[in-house]
Amino acid sequence: MTQLRRLLAPIVIQRIGGAALRWASSLGFRVIVRHLPPRASRHSVSRRAFLGGLASAGSALALGGCAGLGATGARFDASSLSVDPTLLVVTTRKPVNGARAKPWFGPERATSMTVARAKLAAPDESRLSLASVGLGDWRLDRVEPVSADAGDLAAQAGGGDVLIYVHGFKQTFETAVLDAAHLSDGIKFRGRTMAFSWPSKAGLFDYAYDRDSAMWSRDDFERVLSALVSAPSGGRVHIVAHSMGTMLTLESLRQLHARYGDTVTSKIGSVVFAAPDIDMDVFTSAIHRIGPLAGKITVIAATNDRALALSGQIAGGMTRVGAAEKAVIAQLGVRVVDASAEGWGIINHDLFLSNAEVQRVIRRSIDGTTA
Repeated sequence: MTQLRRLLAPIVIQRIGGAALRWASSLGFRVIVRHLPPRASRHSVSRRAFLGGLASAGSALALGGCAGLGATGARFDASSLSVDPTLLVVTTRKPVNGARAKPWFGPERATSMTVARAKLAAPDESRLSLASVGLGDWRLDRVEPVSADAGDLAAQAGGGDVLIYVHGFKQTFETAVLDAAHLSDGIKFRGRTMAFSWPSKAGLFDYAYDRDSAMWSRDDFERVLSALVSAPSGGRVHIVAHSMGTMLTLESLRQLHARYGDTVTSKIGSVVFAAPDIDMDVFTSAIHRIGPLAGKITVIAATNDRALALSGQIAGGMTRVGAAEKAVIAQLGVRVVDASAEGWGIINHDLFLSNAEVQRVIRRSIDGTTA
């Protein structure tokens, strides 16, 4: 308990307003606020909108000496999602009331996987909108289940490249879908975006349930990957997995490689593990079993990730991969980006959403460049 209290020690928020305060407080942190801008506490902004605002503001930061996002063209080209705000969704969650209205899918485990289309509303980009000052947000309007199974996913994806987002711990179906939208639009992805949502109770004290649900979903996620990589007309499959979702993704990749061998390598594009909540020994063992797929992996780590520090204590004091030193991870033959200097000193667990330079790394990984 002493170690947990130390991890939940007061944190200091500077230059940011009420959204970050409410978010940190909801996680059990005692918050000290200093130097808030005038009237900042009057704004009622969702955590997702707040992260979206940081993604715009964060372009001034540098990651490992890299130039701003403008160097890659990500500022002036458009994501496919901004043109057609529809996400493919595959979920192992149990539908709520036939998935006809919010919350659509709950925290319980379903007897069968569901494929659906999530219809989104993009932020208003007009000059007088909230989005123009970084406070606009994506919105999930409706979900339309489709008569398709994993074998039909390649057709649903349209034959081009696919970006799959796998969420982490403490997520509802809606927040997982919106995070996928923020990510896809933030990196200006031009193919079809898909969210894979596994059953999370979205509670701070439901870590064990979430971890078991993630692992329980690995066979279905392997079915999704198998359907996409085996389609003769399909493009490459890119994966961005966050936190606990990285464990699910790594296990599914291990199973995929066991089934297809090295022949699957050309169909997998980039695999990004953002703040991976995985035991280092488990990660090492899996990396040694997936052959050349290991060379596709980019790990985004931060030694000051408080969420992973707490996760490590829950796991018996074992360091999580996403909080390990860069050199320790790199010796396994995967690419590592140390984002420790890019956080705002709060949690530092969602940098793939909140920091434009981290998103730039993801973009360049998908584009096949490393600069």
